[in-house]
Amino acid sequence: VWAFATAGVAAETLFGAIAGAAVNRVADFKPQGMANTVWAFATAGVAAEALFGAIARAVLNRIGDFNPQEMANAVWAFATAGVA
Repeated sequence: VWAFATAGVAAETLFGAIAGAAVNRVADFKPQGMANTVWAFATAGVAAEALFGAIARAVLNRIGDFNPQEMANAVWAFATAGVA
């Protein structure tokens, strides 16, 4: 999804499928993967409430694992997507 968002392509079917699959695998994501995923969804303007919720919980549980850039990217994505 990162590549699609970077290219400005909001392939909603693809993003929806990724969100549905990823929501149950967030615990397997590394901090950079979590940050990049929410960044891509926010950049593409694709809503994924369940995915953002799962990643928010994972970030809170693993906040010490995030470097400053990963945290900044994740926070930017949540703010841009309007997810509090």
